[in-house]
Order: sequence, then C-alpha cells, then structure tokens
Amino acid sequence: MNIQGLICLISIGLFQSSVGTINSTFSQTEEIKTRVEKYKAKPLNDLQQEFLDLRFGMFIHFNIPTYGGDDWPDPQLSPMVFNPQKLDCNQWADAAVSAGMTYGCLTTKHHSGFCIWPTKTTSYNVMNSPFKRDVVREYVDAFRKKGLKVFLYYSILDTHHNIRPGWIKKENTQFIKDQLTELLTNYGEIACLVIDGWDAGWSRISYEDVSFEETYKLVKSLQPNCLISEHNAGKYPADELFYTDVKHYEQNAGQKISKETNKLPAQAGIPININWFWKETSPAEIVKKAKFLVEDNLIPLNNAHCNFILNVAPNRDGLIDSNAISELKEVGKLWKNPGPSAKLPSYKQPIIALNLARKQKMNSSWSADMDISDFANDDNFMTKWSSSPAVSNPYLEIVFDKEITFNAIGIVELAKGRNSPGDGKTRIESYTLQYWDGKEWKVINTPAISELVRIHRFKELRAEKVRLQVHGCKPGLAIAELMVYHEK
Repeated sequence: MNIQGLICLISIGLFQSSVGTINSTFSQTEEIKTRVEKYKAKPLNDLQQEFLDLRFGMFIHFNIPTYGGDDWPDPQLSPMVFNPQKLDCNQWADAAVSAGMTYGCLTTKHHSGFCIWPTKTTSYNVMNSPFKRDVVREYVDAFRKKGLKVFLYYSILDTHHNIRPGWIKKENTQFIKDQLTELLTNYGEIACLVIDGWDAGWSRISYEDVSFEETYKLVKSLQPNCLISEHNAGKYPADELFYTDVKHYEQNAGQKISKETNKLPAQAGIPININWFWKETSPAEIVKKAKFLVEDNLIPLNNAHCNFILNVAPNRDGLIDSNAISELKEVGKLWKNPGPSAKLPSYKQPIIALNLARKQKMNSSWSADMDISDFANDDNFMTKWSSSPAVSNPYLEIVFDKEITFNAIGIVELAKGRNSPGDGKTRIESYTLQYWDGKEWKVINTPAISELVRIHRFKELRAEKVRLQVHGCKPGLAIAELMVYHEK
C-alpha cells in the first residue's frame, strides 16, 4: 500500500498506530482495508440516517443481575447462579416483530462484569456457569433470522474486574479492547454498540482513564459501519456530538430530549417494567401500556430525530413474561412503521479527542466572585465562569503547563448563569479565538458561530496559551466550558 493509502486510512480513524515494525504496519493496514471493503463502509451521515429509519427496537437486559435481585448485584456473585434452562431467543425476536420493532440490543456485559459470551479475557463468563452456551450467539442468530438488526450493549464500568474509580490501570484499556474485539469479530455485522458506565457522575470513569479515542478508533477499524451510542447525555450538552455518534437519553434517569429543538441523531429508552432487569415481582406487574408507549414515546420521539428503544427483560428461565408479550402485541396493533424518518436538519462531526484544557490553569478578566475562571475548565457543564457586568470586552484564557499542538476549540455558553436572564440565547455578540506565539496574541482564523455550543476546527497550531476574547456581549455572559482538542 502506498503512502497516500496509509494517510487516507489514518484520516478516517481506521488506522491503529501502535505497531512494532514496518511489516506489521502494512499487515494491519491490509487487514483494515479488507474489513472496510467487506462491510462496504458508508459515510457517518448515512449511517446516522439509517439508524433513525429503524425507529423502534428492543433493549434486552439479561445477564447475571437477572439472578441477583438487584440491577447492580454483588460483583462476586457466582457464575453458578446463571442458568436460563428454557432460554429461547427466538421468543424474544418474535415478540420484537409483534411490536413492529426493527432491531434488538443485548447486554453482553453489564456493570458487574459477567460476560454472556465465551470470552478468552476472563473466567467470569457464561461457560463457567451451568448453562455453558453462548447467549450472544443465540441472540444474534435468532434476531437476524427474523430480519432484525443486531445491536450490542457493553459496560465500561466493571465492578468485578475493578474497572472503577481508584483502581483503573493501563491494562484495563487493553482488557476492554480485547472484549470489544471479540464481540465485533465473532458475531457478524453489528449495527450499533450501545456503551454505558463511562463518563458519568455515577461511574466516574473519564475518557482519559479509559481512552475514548482509542476505543472509538478500534470499533471503527473492526466494523466501519458500527455506530457508537454512548450513555453520556446526562453530562454533555445536547447541541453537539460529544464522544458519540448518537446521543443516548436514559429517560427514567431524568435525561429528557428536547422534542422541539433536537437536531442530532438520538436514541431514548425506558423499560416496559419498573426495572431494567427482571425481578421476582415482574410477572405480576402492570407493565407500561401500549397507548403510552406509542403516543407518549415512540411517535413524538421519532418526530424529534430520535429512535425509541424499549427494554423488555427476560426472566430466569430465559423467556419474556406473558404480561410483556401481550402488551408488545398491543403496541404492534396500535403502531405501524411509516417508513424512512425525516432527514436530519444538519450533520455534526463527533468529538472523540481528549479535552486538553481540562483542569489546566486559567486566567480571565474580572469575574463574578463565586464564578471564577477555573469553573470554565472543570469538566462540569453545570458550573461556569461568569463575567462581571462592568466588563465590556471580557476574556477567558487557558495556560498550559507546556506548549501543545491543537486544531479545535470548543465553547459552551451557559445561558442560565447568575447574571443571565435564562432565555436560552447566547450572550456573546462578537469574539475572536487567539493563541500566544511567545511574543504576542495572534488571532486564529476561524469563522464566528452564533450558538450556545460552538466547535471551531482549523489547521494545527502550537501554543502555551489560548484565549477567548469577547469584543461585545450582553449582560450575563457565562461560559460553562472552554475546551481545546487535538483531533488526529
């Protein structure tokens, strides 16, 4: 392969640079090229539109928590409890078809770390249970047989293997990569990987602890058409694709999509029962009714560029309870798939690189006493730096420990700051982005954007300091985060 070919693969994030020799570089590149050709790699925009066209799918929370009594059971729970003696994934697929669903998504590994496929990475898996069958294989085969697309769910947080705050080691990233490699090479084409337990307030595993960029590029190198739907809508603003191809909203965790203003490809889900995993009370529960599922969720979500994923949890025998089966049939009577979804109004390039500005030193013009500059790079979109109303041309500056290479800057404006009227509108009227060349501030050549969330991309620069210089603004300026990236 020539140099142009190598550069092309790098540019689309499909080349993995950590190789030992020239021969292995070319060998790996040829493998990637083969996969790209095998899966007929499509533009991300087309994949996002196809994802929305699917409209409605079945989330299947089925794993060792099914037998533990809690959604997060004891992480040392013995594999011997996992024994779904009547497992029938064809029943799951039939139930999905009866509701008009177009895909399924199975919890291959949840937060307690048990793997329901015969992984080589750990003994904590289904082959060391009494069941000794590959549940992932039976699921993908059953759903494909019914013409349904296959998604997989995978949790980064893993309390059994100590992939949790305070315990994370470099080898944990390789462990995760090895498991994802198994899932994305042994089970045919996977349309979407739904990821959970990562950069969230409750999991506290950052995209630096476990590299998002490395993981994302691995997934795309194995399956170029596999979308990432990362559970991070509870943290990141709804206006940009931060660390995901699709915005995922866990509705019963309080993550609500704006049905009026959403412009990004999205996925939102709830369980048909009270809980995500099956409980002993589940068979007698009054499940969510078809009218509510269709009229209050499926239709309005679809109209907001959002795919609806409804969780249906199999029981300890490996079967879906009759109350859920019956209601899914009612959903199918009430709703008929209208075909392709409305076109997305705009397409965004996902941000996958690490935020280099996070917790670096900050300077600013005069700010509100309790909203000083370091709140603008604390990796928290609910805090902010607020400019003093007395300053007409405020600035916010990041000071790095050493000179860095960068080619993108993000600005997230918080319209509900202490001095803000909370009208959801930008307070910035004009601004420039600047960098310190060692002698003077120079302007970065990038067009201004008039939105609450702004992502500026430009040619690579090197600097020790970066500044947002506001030349005019309305009262109430509040910046939640000023971010700097090196997108490779």
